[in-house]
Amino acid sequence: MKLLGQDKLRSLMQIALSHSSADQTEVSIRTGTSALTRFANSTIHQNMGFENVGIGVRAVFGKKVASCSGNDISEQGIRDLVDKAIAMVHHQDENPDFVSLPEPVERIPEVESYFRSTADMTPEDRANAVRQIVIESDRIGGTAAGSYNVSASEHGVMNSLGVDSYYQGTDARLTCVVTGPDGGFGYAQGHFMDSSKIQPGAIGAEASARAYESRNPVDVPPGDYECIMLPYAVCDMLYDFRYAGMGAMSYQEGHSFMCGKMGQKIVSDKISIWDDGRDPRTIAAPFDSEGVAKQHVDIIRNGVASGVLYGSYTAHREGKKSTGHSGGINLIMGPGDATIPEMIASTKRGIMMTRFHYANITHLMTAAVSGMTRDGTFLIEDGKIVAPVKNLRFNQSIVEALAKVEMVGKDLILDDGILAPAIKTGKFTFLSGTAF
Repeated sequence: MKLLGQDKLRSLMQIALSHSSADQTEVSIRTGTSALTRFANSTIHQNMGFENVGIGVRAVFGKKVASCSGNDISEQGIRDLVDKAIAMVHHQDENPDFVSLPEPVERIPEVESYFRSTADMTPEDRANAVRQIVIESDRIGGTAAGSYNVSASEHGVMNSLGVDSYYQGTDARLTCVVTGPDGGFGYAQGHFMDSSKIQPGAIGAEASARAYESRNPVDVPPGDYECIMLPYAVCDMLYDFRYAGMGAMSYQEGHSFMCGKMGQKIVSDKISIWDDGRDPRTIAAPFDSEGVAKQHVDIIRNGVASGVLYGSYTAHREGKKSTGHSGGINLIMGPGDATIPEMIASTKRGIMMTRFHYANITHLMTAAVSGMTRDGTFLIEDGKIVAPVKNLRFNQSIVEALAKVEMVGKDLILDDGILAPAIKTGKFTFLSGTAF
């Protein structure tokens, strides 16, 4: 399915707005295509293609609000959806905190977010990428598994107060796990808006090298270790960290890790974390689900709790303006000046982990996360990697781990939409080992 384009989406959304009798009305339409190639045991076993369109309508009468969604974008389908939203809104209780839908405040910035290389990728292109990974895994006698997902989409939002936003974007992500001989595992991935930047051979070589180096892992006792987290692990950690209270709703309801600490130093001054949906190094999206332009928001700046992310609802509760974060985030951790070899050389006795597995937040106020290491974990002694180790389970406060960060890597990697460097923390607590 071709994308409908700005003019077509705008004409469809205007049908909804002109049909509505609500005090305020918002309509959004998303269309897109995506394709997925999965592989395991070095063999492609699944190819999928997916097309979809979705439309949402939010109707407001006073402080009563109702939303409906569907995927019929015929003129009659749109009018029916508006009628349903209006019928529903009269059955709602008033929300005393609701003030208004957002008004247009800032022009939506131009962001290069759509690349033909991604939108035009074929199953054969994805298969060739998988082939390059398999070639690398064959070199170590391993097998490769993973997926290559590409998508092209467009999103339009209009409301009766004048918001009128539209963008097109693409997304390409290739992930792989190589299972090596003698119990070794390795992970690597590439994630860009422009698929031409993905280097399958390099990804396969990285994962294969890590799988070979992690063969015959040994047991290490649980306990506190210095810990080097590769960028993949830091991205995994930030993915969970965002659920511990970076949004204004969590802060307003009193269960954010930043509650009572705004303006105070909460982690190492080497750590800065911000959100910026306009940054082309991420999977950029210039506005949120309400059509409001995304702002650069410092969440932690030089170790100090600096801000939270607002949509219009949470912003109005504090008499503020939305930062464009009614859904969707683009987290970035700022780089330092260290290299991973320098981190290893500075470590007396520590663990280097590639990434998290099955991690979940266990306590919001401390941002504690439980999970396991995965796909390449190593013991460091006296500045050198001395052995691969079996995976370790942990339950660790992210805030405490970041408070003890000693070194931050200079190279950033985008993984699952989050951009981050490697870090070395002086203390990370592992609770138990595993059998592999």
